[in-house]
Amino acid sequence: MQTPTVLVVDYGAQYAQLIARRVREADVYSEIVPASTPVAEIVAREPVAVILSGGPASVYAEDAPALDPALFDTGIPVLGLCYGFQAMARALGGDVAHDGTREYGRTELSLTDTSGALHGGLPSRHPVWMSHGDSVVRAPEGFTVTASSDRVAVAAFEDTDRRLAGVQYHPEVGHSPHGQEVLRRFLHDVAGIAPAWTTASIIDETVDAIRAQVGDGRAICGLSGGVDSAVAAALVQRAIGDRLTCVFVDHGLLRAGEREQVEKDFVAATGAKLHTVDAERRFLDALAGVSDPEQKRKIIGREFIRVFEVATADVLAEETVDFLVQGTLYPDVVESGGGSGTATIKSHHNVGGLPDDVEFTLVEPLRALFKDEVRTVGAELGLPEVIVRRQPFPGPGLGIRIIGEVTADRLETLRAADAIAREELTASGLDGEIWQCPVVLLADVRSVGVQGDGRTYGHPIVLRPVSSEDAMTADWTRLPYDVLERISTRVTNEVAEVNRVVLDVTSKPPGTIEWE
Repeated sequence: MQTPTVLVVDYGAQYAQLIARRVREADVYSEIVPASTPVAEIVAREPVAVILSGGPASVYAEDAPALDPALFDTGIPVLGLCYGFQAMARALGGDVAHDGTREYGRTELSLTDTSGALHGGLPSRHPVWMSHGDSVVRAPEGFTVTASSDRVAVAAFEDTDRRLAGVQYHPEVGHSPHGQEVLRRFLHDVAGIAPAWTTASIIDETVDAIRAQVGDGRAICGLSGGVDSAVAAALVQRAIGDRLTCVFVDHGLLRAGEREQVEKDFVAATGAKLHTVDAERRFLDALAGVSDPEQKRKIIGREFIRVFEVATADVLAEETVDFLVQGTLYPDVVESGGGSGTATIKSHHNVGGLPDDVEFTLVEPLRALFKDEVRTVGAELGLPEVIVRRQPFPGPGLGIRIIGEVTADRLETLRAADAIAREELTASGLDGEIWQCPVVLLADVRSVGVQGDGRTYGHPIVLRPVSSEDAMTADWTRLPYDVLERISTRVTNEVAEVNRVVLDVTSKPPGTIEWE
């Protein structure tokens, strides 16, 4: 049975993925399609509704994304937002003025029809988030104007008989406090969509899909210790049981306790078969003398592939495996335009055990999900909180959080400092307020300090707490001073090689979240 789907037509909006997430928060499944998608293709996908996103263009620009009026003859409920609102008005015979009327940021919305389906019962004046240069000055025939602003006469309209509506503002952002309720009303009340896409339904549908794809076959999954691979493996294990083998490569660049989380907590929660490879010495030897960050990344990536190939060969020596499980998420699919097909792992000339080309069919149980949905599914599957709520962690691990050469001693120093920072953030209840907090060791820098009445030349470490929704942009998290003080005091007291703790207060952009 096909999942009822809302299609979000992306007109180049920075918030297209956020719109899709907000629809899902209303318990309705959504997917994003480009503005170039023909109406015939949209109809063929049988969506239960369509949402037209915002975008940076003017509807009057020559290269502006076009909206085929035929969409409104299909009977599909449609909601237009910002640019989508203006394109909708114009396609249906309304008027859009290119007159320099501009509204950016917080704006007061005034209801002109308090009985409207989208805004009825909400405060007669309430804040919304605007971002537009053109304005709808006349609604299409048959539409009721339900809201205006101080500068725009038509800020919302609707024709509930035809199940069509639109708003000039961005209901999907947090700066529009009633925006989620407006989206919910469109989906449930105007479009008549039942709120049926729940965590339980996601798990049931995904497990059924995995069983249909894998059949009686066997699968292998590379576990990283992160939430994505763990949840993907847990779903596949629930679907096919011991016909899944998980491979965990410990490259020695993990944080304190992460190997144990995989070997004990994950296995205990899922019952999955686990094949662990201890490759720390191999990675450290390959990284010896290397300080350039890009070279470190390439070495770590190369060695990981080689080690995974050998581990895979060990599994293949005992059983036939046709499927490879990957933790691909929906944002990866949207941004790449792909995400499905066959993965080929090629054996390097100096690594024996695999044929020249070993092909696996990909199993991607998370390819329809956003990160927050993955965490929810993981919790429902019984994965421990320490895995489900794990902060994003880079594939190259601590190797790119050491500025300079990676050595065993430097890794132990960074692990100790990182563990203290994580313990204090958790104890203060701040884990939910930050996206992640990289701890960086400036291994090539020494600073003067005074410890035990003597001068020291220890290393500084950097705390990089950031807040973000998708890691595309980020701001530094304003941690309480007492928490920062506890982290600093403990690190300089307990980690012998560190005598200074500094705080990175750079946003992204211009900085990045990681230092390397």
